[in-house]
Amino acid sequence: MGGGGFSMDPDDPLLDDFVLGLTGKTRPRICFLGQASGDDPGYFAKFVDAFAHRATPSRLNLFYRTVSDLDAYLCDQDAVYVGGGNTENMLAVWRLHGLDRALRAAWEAGVILAGLSAGSICWFESGTTDSFGVDLQPLDDGLAFLPGSHCPHYDGEATRRPAYHRLVADGRLPGGYAADDHAALHFVGTELSEVVSSRLEARAYRVEAVDGQARETELPTRFLGGSST
Repeated sequence: MGGGGFSMDPDDPLLDDFVLGLTGKTRPRICFLGQASGDDPGYFAKFVDAFAHRATPSRLNLFYRTVSDLDAYLCDQDAVYVGGGNTENMLAVWRLHGLDRALRAAWEAGVILAGLSAGSICWFESGTTDSFGVDLQPLDDGLAFLPGSHCPHYDGEATRRPAYHRLVADGRLPGGYAADDHAALHFVGTELSEVVSSRLEARAYRVEAVDGQARETELPTRFLGGSST
């Protein structure tokens, strides 16, 4: 998700419902990873409020860790939902604890992996990040489950689109995908299956370098509240 879901738009459950629907379960087990926000208990409380009536929510806390077997814990979930925050800090903590390997094991076992902002960038090889300050910088150490780069909040922050274009055009980032707030990229394996949105105007794009310039191509989007666009 470029942005949206319970933490940004608690009155609009469409994207979160979509994630739960991918599990095929009537009451799926869904685990929250909040390391990008330092395992903030308030963030998890919002997650529970959003999901408890339709799923079985839990969290995996690494700042106050109680789970020994990360692989088994994640593979026992139907979905994993990664919150927003500082992407680089999150990735560093994941690698310190071996959660990067546990997430790959869960992915290969068929667990649905989802998230917004930091929880969207992390699955790609690279992306744009404000982890080091207000100016967007290239992030080149993502989990690389998905090829290429990613830029969330494409329409939500004025600097996102021009920064991503510049980084792709000059080769500091490979081509990839950008997603507006309230739009989500659904991958099956490593292939893009579709783009969905919880607002009619939200879109996602393929962005590639062509002759030293960034070329942006709008992708077909299915509005979850009604007809396709």
